[in-house]
Amino acid sequence: MSDVVIRAEKLGKKFEIGHHTARQENFREAMIRGPRNLLRGAADLLKGRAMVAGDTVEQFWALRDVNFEIGSGEAVGIIGRNGAGKTTLLKILSRITEPTEGRVEITGRVASLLEVGTGFHPELSGRENIFLNGAILGMTRAEVRRRFDEIVDFSGVEKFIDTPVKRYSVGMYARLAFAVAAHLEAEILVIDEVLAVGDSEFQARCLDRMSKVANAGRTVLFVSHNLAAVMALTRRALVFGSGQLYFDGPIEAAVTHYAASLSRTSDDRNWGRGRNATLISATLLDDQDRPTDHYEPGEPLRLHIVIETDGMPGMSLELLLRDELNLPVAFYSSAVFNQVSLPSAAGRYECTLSLQPYYLAAGEYCFDLKTTYTNIDDDHRVDNALRFIVDNCSPGGIPYNFKQGSGQGTLAMRLEAPLRFAALPTPDPG
Repeated sequence: MSDVVIRAEKLGKKFEIGHHTARQENFREAMIRGPRNLLRGAADLLKGRAMVAGDTVEQFWALRDVNFEIGSGEAVGIIGRNGAGKTTLLKILSRITEPTEGRVEITGRVASLLEVGTGFHPELSGRENIFLNGAILGMTRAEVRRRFDEIVDFSGVEKFIDTPVKRYSVGMYARLAFAVAAHLEAEILVIDEVLAVGDSEFQARCLDRMSKVANAGRTVLFVSHNLAAVMALTRRALVFGSGQLYFDGPIEAAVTHYAASLSRTSDDRNWGRGRNATLISATLLDDQDRPTDHYEPGEPLRLHIVIETDGMPGMSLELLLRDELNLPVAFYSSAVFNQVSLPSAAGRYECTLSLQPYYLAAGEYCFDLKTTYTNIDDDHRVDNALRFIVDNCSPGGIPYNFKQGSGQGTLAMRLEAPLRFAALPTPDPG
């Protein structure tokens, strides 16, 4: 690849995690454990290692044997489940932490936004923090001053620019932090989940700004669970899982690969337990009440769900249908839409929900399930609890397969009555 600005070779990052023994100790063992842990901590300190608390130490590889190259002017998405190693990678690229093994070569200055307000001092004003952040990124005062008005205008906090940022709301913090990172003159922009904070107008401005940065020939690395935003901004993505790079290629193929990995990891997993109600299982049924993983558009969407409850009054069941980009498609609440709560007697129960027919576009879908108390607090939530596939969607029997990713949405609308056109009088030319 020509004009490579980031090259990672056999990159790895190891952490040491301490665990406390759960078994009962006698007095002698407790007396020995304290000094032993103190001596081990002192040895770690002398050798320049991080001090780890606990009776036993486990080695955890957040990244292992990662190799890739990114060219100048590329906008690259980085996607994967929580704990896949994405943020660790960005911290290495931003020189916040050093790799345990391997190497990474970076050509150019890096502007990072890994958390809201990274590099901000809470006691300083917004104005002072702009210059401080610029200095951290290696900018001269003249360079920061040249972009200052543009940064403040984008952030929308001009009224409070001389107020200490500790008094800013989370949204104001996010606006100013992103404005600084995106407008300072760095060749590489690293963004981690900035769209998780702020309103829709701010998110749209962030995407527009990142698009302009990429089109100006600067390199953008974008981490987000909002796959629609990743697809809108990037043409290539790196897919991470368990600290390894599983896929590197076009964004469409990367999203498909990621969706397939979600499907594999959702099978036969322990869903955990709730405080007052626990979701045990969820199954999609066909028109013969047989378990299936395929849905035929235009048929009722039927789910068989098993729940345990301790009889807590006011508990309800909620479902959220998502498409293959993890975007919400439809929502159901037993309490809000049907005024039905879970049984008031403790025990295990089953129910079959028959939802109205949908003309869903061809592709993959999933249901998030949760039990709630008075529609406010989540009691037990299981994301990606049930996945299914729509092979073909042809409303009205037309020879056309309405698919996800076609730019036309995920739900086909049908008319209640035939479409008819009535002639209107010809307009008078005068």
